[in-house]
Order: sequence, then structure tokens, then C-alpha cells
Amino acid sequence: MAAAVYDPDPSFCRWFVEPAVYAFGRRRVMAALADSLRIGTDAERAGAVRAWYSAHAPLRAGRTPAYGPGGVRDPALDESQDIKAAWLETSLRVFAEATDLQMRHRVLLHLPTSRAAYPPPLHKLLESTLVSARVHPDPHIRRWAAAAGQPDSYPS
Repeated sequence: MAAAVYDPDPSFCRWFVEPAVYAFGRRRVMAALADSLRIGTDAERAGAVRAWYSAHAPLRAGRTPAYGPGGVRDPALDESQDIKAAWLETSLRVFAEATDLQMRHRVLLHLPTSRAAYPPPLHKLLESTLVSARVHPDPHIRRWAAAAGQPDSYPS
């Protein structure tokens, strides 16, 4: 995962992420990327954000021995809902703590603008992020806050 995190090209880091997803499972790969986002340097955090996209690549049976006979793979390898929630939480926290504008852009502009995409335990953190993003001097961050704060992005 370090090679994916340190590769500066978001297209090429896929060449490291995809084989890891096949070999170790989406869950372990995403957990490693979430750890890099949570505890990494700014460069490692940026790399984790770039690699996160590739961790969602569709898997195809027959491209790896990780699939058993008949194209069956242990679903536990790829169960990642809790890791995705951890990623969202970490991204919101990195936004709040980052002093570097580029880091704030990286994490915030890759977050969903629909409240429904966030598990209920993160709604309070999302709201506090929206409050600070709405008054941020950067227009891109304010635009994200405006999109995320739209009433139609909230469940009824």
C-alpha cells in the first residue's frame, strides 16, 4: 500500500491498489488507506486520497487465485461498510484539523454531498464541518458546503 500512497499519479497508483484488493481483499486495502489518512503526513494523506478511488475498482473472477472454484470469493474479504464510514469520519476530521488549504481541498472535495451517504453517527460531525465550510474564505470549499447543505440531500 505504501507504493500506492507514494505514487503521485492517481492513474498509476491503481497498478498497486488493484492487485492488493485481489490478493488481500477490499477491506484490508481500504483499512490501510484509512490509516494513512488518519495518521500519515500530508503527503501520505494526499496519496491515500488518490488511492482511495482505485480501491473501489470492480473485481472480476478469473483474474486471481483469490477466487475459488466457480468464481466464488469469501465475501468477508470485501465487506467494507464500516471502513467506508471510518474514511468519511477521518476525512471530516482532517478537514477540521488541516491548516494547509490544498489538504482541505483534497479531503473535502472527494466527500459526498448527500447527507444520506453518511451514517447517522457522523451527522453531527458533518454538520459542524458544513458550518465551518460555509464561512471558509475559499470559494471551492463554500461551494461544497452549499451543495452538501441542500435540503434535497437530506433524507425525509
